[in-house]
Amino acid sequence: MNRRQVLASTGIAAPLALGGARAVAAGPRSSQPVPSGQGGRTGPRNLITDVAGITVGCAHDAAVRTGTTVILANKLSTAAIDVRGGGPGTRESDALESHNLVHACNAVVLSGGSSWGLAAADGVAAHLGARGIGYGGLASQGVPVSPIVPAAILYDLGNGGNKRWGTEPPYRDLGIAALAAAGSDFALGTSGAGYGAMAGALKGGLGSASTRTHDGVTVGAIVAVNALGSTLVPGTHHFWAGAFEMGDEFGGLGPIAARVGPEQWGGTKLPAPRENTTIACVATDLDLTADEMKRVAIMAQDGLARATRPVHTPFDGDVVFALCTGRIAVSGPRDLAVLTVGAVAADTLARAIARGVHAASAPAGWAVPTWSALASTQPQK
Repeated sequence: MNRRQVLASTGIAAPLALGGARAVAAGPRSSQPVPSGQGGRTGPRNLITDVAGITVGCAHDAAVRTGTTVILANKLSTAAIDVRGGGPGTRESDALESHNLVHACNAVVLSGGSSWGLAAADGVAAHLGARGIGYGGLASQGVPVSPIVPAAILYDLGNGGNKRWGTEPPYRDLGIAALAAAGSDFALGTSGAGYGAMAGALKGGLGSASTRTHDGVTVGAIVAVNALGSTLVPGTHHFWAGAFEMGDEFGGLGPIAARVGPEQWGGTKLPAPRENTTIACVATDLDLTADEMKRVAIMAQDGLARATRPVHTPFDGDVVFALCTGRIAVSGPRDLAVLTVGAVAADTLARAIARGVHAASAPAGWAVPTWSALASTQPQK
């Protein structure tokens, strides 16, 4: 059932206009077509930065085999968080709850390094604060603003890199470097927070994707994939997310007709605490409230389940942030606008996960299996 059928079934005759009423400083509207029969299309970059007002920066340390990604909003933006994994690591997550004061942020940090990686947000906050970017404060009277920089981390400490950093872990500097690199384009795969990640038995990585709805709203996702579960259908190199692929963005194989048992998971890691986690951020240019963005974050978590199996385990710390830049006003029923953005966000996040694994490569000196190597040796099924 599509959105117009939903409206018809509820007795609402007028079409739901997510952005038809007015657009404020809207970004470019060019986009790439997708095969006929599919709704929506990718944005021009097929990255979260297709959402106007969002830029992304990445930095990594090859010797340590770790990295950091910063999602930067061009203004304090309404935000929310949803945590499903059994072993999360976060910073400033309570500030995003709508029943609290702020429920907005200036940037989101995704980082490797387990608990050490939370320090990446310190570097980002320090440099934003030095620019006068933050929440509240009376800067003219010598009182600094408070940058709101939530963060989530994944575990990449056991990947063989040099972790003998003593009292000087690299994450604050990585956060600063990632912030300085923020722009519209960034590398996928072995990049940023996904540099040292593993997705089940394969090299994980940083993935991103975007979707433009038929009425001009953009939804984007970015994710660092370090899951216990597998992103592939067992015995194949087809992604679980194949049904949601647009064009050939992660190999063009599409879905596969396969039946699997309830405990047939494919190439997963051995269950162990602290060694996993998929951390993500979705964004939209639609002007939604904090409560509405919370629902979007909740719905977006389903993208993890569409792309990874098993998911939300006791050994993962799965976290999804949600941002809105408020460039497009909602016209029509707000609850149906939230329904659409949440559903599109889930599919977009599923695609981003597959794109991150598809693009991942093995860093120098690290003999780790990759999707590209698997696909080159395994017959297509």
